[in-house]
Amino acid sequence: MPETLPVTEPYRDARQQHEAAMMGMYIFLGSEIMLFGGIFSVAAALRLAHAAEVVQASHALLFGIGGINTAVLLTSSLFVALGVEAGRGGKANAAAGWLTAAGVLGLCFLAIKAYEYHLEFTEGLLPVPGVESRYVTGVQHLFMDLYLIATALHALHLTIGVVLLATLAVQTMRGAISLPQRAIVLITAGLYWHLVDVVWVFLYPVFYLAR
Repeated sequence: MPETLPVTEPYRDARQQHEAAMMGMYIFLGSEIMLFGGIFSVAAALRLAHAAEVVQASHALLFGIGGINTAVLLTSSLFVALGVEAGRGGKANAAAGWLTAAGVLGLCFLAIKAYEYHLEFTEGLLPVPGVESRYVTGVQHLFMDLYLIATALHALHLTIGVVLLATLAVQTMRGAISLPQRAIVLITAGLYWHLVDVVWVFLYPVFYLAR
């Protein structure tokens, strides 16, 4: 008869599980920082090497709309922080409410960004097929390529964040997430959301204010 191996738990206690979850999240966030950091570094180097052309390209961007979206995201980060604190305090309804509010602001950001893309498309600013570009130099085209890649990637990450917050808000309200015992779920989601916001805080001056 084959010997039966004893079943052991992967974690000694809840604290070790919490630390493992946080470590995994930090590794993931680090990879995201490297992704966007590479794009920002190229844009910054381009600005230093070809200042006049980059300034001209950046000047055409709608920095006012970008500023509004910056305020929207910073406010959403506050709401997420309040939701996480409510979850750590065992206040499920309050946590769900704050997460929902943050998700709504995330949708507002995406709607504003879509409108901005529409204006940029109309004005010939976006480097996409079917657009008669107003830029004439390769440096300006490269700068706008980086802008489109960075903002589109950010919008994708934000969309994932909105879905994540909506899912957690519903589960929290239904009691599927036991609080405060499982507050780590809200904490890791909050870290992701804050990273997306921080990325935009760097993206805004690198592209919109490179003038």
